[in-house]
Amino acid sequence: MKAEQPLSSKLTDKVKGLFESAPKSEPNNATASSTERNTENFVCDGRVYCSQMRSCEEATYFINNCPDTKMDGNNDGVPCEKQWCR
Repeated sequence: MKAEQPLSSKLTDKVKGLFESAPKSEPNNATASSTERNTENFVCDGRVYCSQMRSCEEATYFINNCPDTKMDGNNDGVPCEKQWCR
């Protein structure tokens, strides 16, 4: 008969699995824009205002991927028009 893995070990393995991510593959398209490649560096971290951004690319990532941003006052899809995305 096969020895069963202890419950705490099973739980530990499941938790580890939640934090481990599959390796990211490079885009197949050799002409992928730098904006597409840079989005891997951005993370939704609670920032919501243009004054908290460092670039147009970062602001664009935030309005497209993060909740409750306040960076597109006229709702045209272009964030931070006065600061970054002119």
